[in-house]
Amino acid sequence: MPPGPTGKLLVGVLALQGGFQAHERVLARLGAEAREVRVPADLDGLQGLVIPGGESTTICLGLEREGLIEPLRERALDGLPVLGSCAGLIVLDRDHLGVMDIVARRNAFGRQVSSFEADIELAGLSDGPVRGIFIRAPWIAGHGPAVAILAHVGGHGVAARQGRMLAVAFHSELGDDDRVHRMFLNDVGDYAAGAARSSASQP
Repeated sequence: MPPGPTGKLLVGVLALQGGFQAHERVLARLGAEAREVRVPADLDGLQGLVIPGGESTTICLGLEREGLIEPLRERALDGLPVLGSCAGLIVLDRDHLGVMDIVARRNAFGRQVSSFEADIELAGLSDGPVRGIFIRAPWIAGHGPAVAILAHVGGHGVAARQGRMLAVAFHSELGDDDRVHRMFLNDVGDYAAGAARSSASQP
Protein backbone atom coordinates (compact mmCIF):
# COMPACT_ATOMS: atom_id res chain seq x y z
CA MET A 1 0.00 0.00 0.00
CA PRO A 2 1.57 3.33 -1.00
CA PRO A 3 2.38 5.50 2.03
CA GLY A 4 1.22 9.02 2.74
CA PRO A 5 3.52 11.93 3.64
CA THR A 6 4.46 10.33 6.99
CA GLY A 7 5.23 6.98 5.41
CA LYS A 8 1.88 5.53 6.48
CA LEU A 9 -1.62 5.61 5.06
CA LEU A 10 -3.48 8.50 6.67
CA VAL A 11 -6.99 7.52 7.80
CA GLY A 12 -9.42 9.82 9.56
CA VAL A 13 -11.66 8.53 12.32
CA LEU A 14 -14.76 10.61 13.01
CA ALA A 15 -14.41 11.50 16.69
CA LEU A 16 -17.60 13.38 17.52
CA GLN A 17 -19.14 10.55 19.56
CA GLY A 18 -19.01 6.78 19.88
CA GLY A 19 -16.30 4.14 19.84
CA PHE A 20 -13.72 5.87 17.67
CA GLN A 21 -10.70 4.94 19.80
CA ALA A 22 -11.17 1.22 19.17
CA HIS A 23 -10.91 1.85 15.43
CA GLU A 24 -7.78 3.93 15.98
CA ARG A 25 -6.15 1.02 17.79
CA VAL A 26 -6.94 -1.41 14.95
CA LEU A 27 -5.64 1.01 12.33
CA ALA A 28 -2.44 1.57 14.29
CA ARG A 29 -1.95 -2.19 14.66
CA LEU A 30 -2.25 -2.51 10.88
CA GLY A 31 0.36 0.18 10.28
CA ALA A 32 -1.88 3.11 9.32
CA GLU A 33 -1.83 6.58 10.85
CA ALA A 34 -5.15 7.60 12.42
CA ARG A 35 -6.28 11.21 12.68
CA GLU A 36 -9.29 12.17 14.76
CA VAL A 37 -11.79 14.17 12.68
CA ARG A 38 -13.83 16.84 14.47
CA VAL A 39 -13.86 19.83 12.09
CA PRO A 40 -13.68 20.18 8.29
CA ALA A 41 -9.96 21.00 8.30
CA ASP A 42 -9.29 17.54 9.74
CA LEU A 43 -10.41 16.03 6.43
CA ASP A 44 -7.53 17.61 4.51
CA GLY A 45 -5.12 15.08 3.05
CA LEU A 46 -6.97 12.00 4.26
CA GLN A 47 -6.71 8.80 2.26
CA GLY A 48 -9.65 7.13 4.03
CA LEU A 49 -12.26 7.77 6.71
CA VAL A 50 -13.92 5.63 9.39
CA ILE A 51 -17.36 6.50 10.80
CA PRO A 52 -17.60 4.51 14.04
CA GLY A 53 -20.43 3.08 16.03
CA GLY A 54 -22.24 5.16 18.61
CA GLU A 55 -25.55 6.99 18.53
CA SER A 56 -26.42 7.90 14.96
CA THR A 57 -28.64 10.88 15.85
CA THR A 58 -25.94 12.38 18.06
CA ILE A 59 -23.29 11.81 15.38
CA CYS A 60 -25.45 13.48 12.71
CA LEU A 61 -26.19 16.45 14.98
CA GLY A 62 -22.45 16.79 15.54
CA LEU A 63 -21.77 16.69 11.81
CA GLU A 64 -24.28 19.49 11.29
CA ARG A 65 -22.96 21.54 14.22
CA GLU A 66 -19.36 21.35 13.02
CA GLY A 67 -20.15 21.99 9.35
CA LEU A 68 -18.92 18.56 8.33
CA ILE A 69 -21.90 17.29 6.34
CA GLU A 70 -21.14 18.82 2.95
CA PRO A 71 -17.33 18.39 2.98
CA LEU A 72 -17.69 14.80 4.15
CA ARG A 73 -20.36 14.07 1.54
CA GLU A 74 -18.26 15.67 -1.18
CA ARG A 75 -15.20 13.57 -0.37
CA ALA A 76 -17.16 10.33 -0.14
CA LEU A 77 -18.85 10.94 -3.49
CA ASP A 78 -15.46 11.86 -4.97
CA GLY A 79 -14.18 8.38 -4.14
CA LEU A 80 -12.58 8.67 -0.70
CA PRO A 81 -12.73 5.20 0.90
CA VAL A 82 -15.11 5.16 3.86
CA LEU A 83 -15.79 2.46 6.45
CA GLY A 84 -19.05 2.84 8.38
CA SER A 85 -19.51 0.57 11.40
CA CYS A 86 -22.91 0.08 13.12
CA ALA A 87 -24.12 3.68 13.56
CA GLY A 88 -21.69 4.57 10.77
CA LEU A 89 -23.79 2.43 8.42
CA ILE A 90 -26.84 4.51 9.35
CA VAL A 91 -24.96 7.79 8.86
CA LEU A 92 -24.04 6.77 5.30
CA ASP A 93 -27.58 5.85 4.20
CA ARG A 94 -30.12 7.69 2.02
CA ASP A 95 -31.78 9.51 4.91
CA HIS A 96 -28.61 10.92 6.48
CA LEU A 97 -25.46 11.70 4.48
CA GLY A 98 -27.06 10.15 1.40
CA VAL A 99 -23.82 8.78 -0.03
CA MET A 100 -24.79 5.09 -0.02
CA ASP A 101 -27.96 3.94 -1.72
CA ILE A 102 -29.15 1.96 1.29
CA VAL A 103 -31.99 2.23 3.79
CA ALA A 104 -30.91 1.39 7.34
CA ARG A 105 -33.33 0.20 9.99
CA ARG A 106 -32.11 1.39 13.39
CA ASN A 107 -31.94 -1.00 16.36
CA ALA A 108 -33.24 -3.68 14.01
CA PHE A 109 -31.96 -6.59 16.08
CA GLY A 110 -33.26 -5.12 19.36
CA ARG A 111 -31.98 -2.93 22.15
CA GLN A 112 -28.81 -3.29 24.24
CA VAL A 113 -30.06 -6.40 26.04
CA SER A 114 -30.45 -8.13 22.67
CA SER A 115 -26.78 -7.75 21.76
CA PHE A 116 -25.21 -10.88 20.29
CA GLU A 117 -22.27 -12.29 18.37
CA ALA A 118 -22.42 -14.30 15.16
CA ASP A 119 -20.06 -15.88 12.64
CA ILE A 120 -20.65 -14.17 9.30
CA GLU A 121 -19.67 -15.25 5.81
CA LEU A 122 -18.62 -11.95 4.27
CA ALA A 123 -18.06 -11.84 0.50
CA GLY A 124 -14.51 -10.79 -0.31
CA LEU A 125 -12.99 -12.13 2.90
CA SER A 126 -11.01 -15.36 2.76
CA ASP A 127 -10.06 -17.73 5.59
CA GLY A 128 -13.53 -18.39 6.91
CA PRO A 129 -16.27 -16.39 8.60
CA VAL A 130 -15.71 -13.17 10.52
CA ARG A 131 -17.03 -12.81 14.06
CA GLY A 132 -19.58 -10.01 14.18
CA ILE A 133 -20.43 -8.23 17.42
CA PHE A 134 -23.92 -6.73 17.20
CA ILE A 135 -24.84 -4.03 19.74
CA ARG A 136 -28.14 -2.20 19.08
CA ALA A 137 -27.31 -2.98 15.49
CA PRO A 138 -29.11 -1.87 12.33
CA TRP A 139 -29.75 -3.93 9.27
CA ILE A 140 -30.09 -2.94 5.62
CA ALA A 141 -33.80 -2.80 4.85
CA GLY A 142 -33.42 -1.76 1.21
CA HIS A 143 -30.77 -0.86 -1.34
CA GLY A 144 -30.28 0.30 -4.91
CA PRO A 145 -28.60 -1.48 -7.82
CA ALA A 146 -25.18 0.09 -7.22
CA VAL A 147 -24.95 -1.60 -3.81
CA ALA A 148 -23.56 -5.09 -3.27
CA ILE A 149 -24.79 -6.83 -0.12
CA LEU A 150 -21.81 -8.75 1.26
CA ALA A 151 -23.32 -10.58 4.23
CA HIS A 152 -26.63 -11.55 5.84
CA VAL A 153 -27.83 -12.50 9.30
CA GLY A 154 -31.30 -14.01 9.55
CA GLY A 155 -31.99 -13.03 5.95
CA HIS A 156 -31.14 -9.36 6.56
CA GLY A 157 -28.22 -7.50 4.99
CA VAL A 158 -25.52 -6.60 7.51
CA ALA A 159 -22.65 -5.56 5.24
CA ALA A 160 -22.60 -3.68 1.96
CA ARG A 161 -20.25 -2.08 -0.51
CA GLN A 162 -20.82 0.76 -2.96
CA GLY A 163 -17.72 1.86 -4.80
CA ARG A 164 -15.09 2.47 -2.13
CA MET A 165 -17.65 2.77 0.66
CA LEU A 166 -17.95 -0.22 2.99
CA ALA A 167 -20.68 -0.40 5.65
CA VAL A 168 -21.09 -3.09 8.29
CA ALA A 169 -23.81 -3.38 10.92
CA PHE A 170 -21.49 -4.95 13.46
CA HIS A 171 -18.45 -3.87 15.45
CA SER A 172 -15.45 -5.38 13.70
CA GLU A 173 -13.15 -3.16 15.79
CA LEU A 174 -14.03 -4.91 19.06
CA GLY A 175 -12.77 -8.38 18.18
CA ASP A 176 -9.38 -9.82 17.32
CA ASP A 177 -10.26 -10.34 13.63
CA ASP A 178 -9.04 -7.33 11.66
CA ARG A 179 -9.93 -8.55 8.15
CA VAL A 180 -12.72 -5.98 7.67
CA HIS A 181 -10.23 -3.19 8.39
CA ARG A 182 -7.71 -4.86 6.09
CA MET A 183 -10.33 -4.90 3.32
CA PHE A 184 -10.94 -1.21 3.92
CA LEU A 185 -7.21 -0.42 3.94
CA ASN A 186 -6.83 -2.15 0.57
CA ASP A 187 -9.25 0.44 -0.81
CA VAL A 188 -7.33 3.19 1.00
CA GLY A 189 -4.09 1.98 -0.57
CA ASP A 190 -5.62 1.91 -4.06
CA TYR A 191 -7.00 5.42 -3.54
CA ALA A 192 -3.63 6.72 -2.31
CA ALA A 193 -1.84 5.14 -5.28
CA GLY A 194 -4.29 6.69 -7.73
CA ALA A 195 -3.87 10.11 -6.12
CA ALA A 196 -0.08 9.76 -6.30
CA ARG A 197 -0.22 8.84 -10.01
CA SER A 198 -2.50 11.78 -10.72
CA SER A 199 -0.19 14.15 -8.88
CA ALA A 200 2.88 12.80 -10.69
CA SER A 201 1.23 13.33 -14.09
CA GLN A 202 0.55 16.99 -13.44
CA PRO A 203 2.96 19.34 -15.24
